Amino acid sequence: MNTLKLMGRICLTLIVVVAAVFVGRHLWHYYMEEPWTRDGRVRADVVDIAPDVTGLVSDVFVKDNQIVHKGDILFRVDRSRFELALAQAEAALTEAKSTWDLAKSERERNERLGDSASAQTKEKSVATEQQAEAAYMKAMAARDLAKLDLERTDVKTTVNGSVTNLNLQPGDFVTRGAAKVAVVDSDSLRIEAYFEENKLPRIQKGDRALVHILGQKGDLEGHVDSIATGIEDRERTSSSGLLANINPTFSWVRLAQRVPVRIHLDKVPEGVKLISGLTATVDIKPKSN
Repeated sequence: MNTLKLMGRICLTLIVVVAAVFVGRHLWHYYMEEPWTRDGRVRADVVDIAPDVTGLVSDVFVKDNQIVHKGDILFRVDRSRFELALAQAEAALTEAKSTWDLAKSERERNERLGDSASAQTKEKSVATEQQAEAAYMKAMAARDLAKLDLERTDVKTTVNGSVTNLNLQPGDFVTRGAAKVAVVDSDSLRIEAYFEENKLPRIQKGDRALVHILGQKGDLEGHVDSIATGIEDRERTSSSGLLANINPTFSWVRLAQRVPVRIHLDKVPEGVKLISGLTATVDIKPKSN
């Protein structure tokens, strides 16, 4: 009887040991070899919208976090000065056209006179007409530029998305080329997953990916869109002599480098709100599996 109990205990111990080895091997394979990572982020392109003219802001048509579509007007620069500039340019164009017409008539009259007009007079009339034509073309370009500046007083978004961190009020002075509104491009939303370098051999472009956003229910489906082709080398810096400057220290604990892998989301279910910067867990399902 005691022998049977002893054999039973030995068998139970062996079963537990085998199960522990199996589970341990499975966990080692999953955590150390399977291509998955908790180091993922929801990313999107942020477009800095800057005016193409300088002046005072007369109107702001959006609010912070508002959804906008490509072509929507975000804010308007005061148009008064640009309307006056356009009127002035149109008047200058009319004057230049009259001068050109007069020079053209003078040249045609001298040609009709034939030998009665000297060659010098004819040459002078031709040159005068050419100068008047050039002045007219210059005035036309100035008019078109003034018209363009007036159109550019309406500052529009170039992408679909949402306004973020808006800090613009009517009366603010804006300068050409200085960004004043940031728009998160909703069409560029994606997942950037940072995989350890020893897991990259099992990741290929087109592989299926499961994405879990922290704090949200369910998984999102996507696929590997691309893998980064370079990362920063922290052990190497530039030098004034154009020679490699390598850090002489060496750490005995070598951590695997992390390489960005871009995941394209195939479909985002209704109710799932993607916000740039959220944390994500990404599990790659290689095609060979």
